[in-house]
Amino acid sequence: HVQLVESGGGPVQAGGSLRLSCVASKYTNGYCMGWFRQAPGKERESVAAIEGDGTTSYADSVKGRFTIPRDNVKNTVWLQMDSLKSEDTAMYYCGAGVGVIDTWGQGTQVTVS
Repeated sequence: HVQLVESGGGPVQAGGSLRLSCVASKYTNGYCMGWFRQAPGKERESVAAIEGDGTTSYADSVKGRFTIPRDNVKNTVWLQMDSLKSEDTAMYYCGAGVGVIDTWGQGTQVTVS
């Protein structure tokens, strides 16, 4: 199984930006990679995903504010978050899988105030 390590979370003011990173332990070319988040008392939700062919998808709540670039050489996917809102506060998790995302990182906390 691939292992995923997230970083880049922290406190940020509303309107600010953060860039989360997710580094995979092995080659992930062809994998679907995604970012998910879970706020206290809420279910985990998909935020953004990028397929092996580069096709991206975003939750309606983050469209136009977040992007999910990836670098297959570095086995890394990022979540660039701009114009952050208080409702973006959550634990953010990176996920990966072939076809279906089935592996998760430990998460990184994002707090927008």
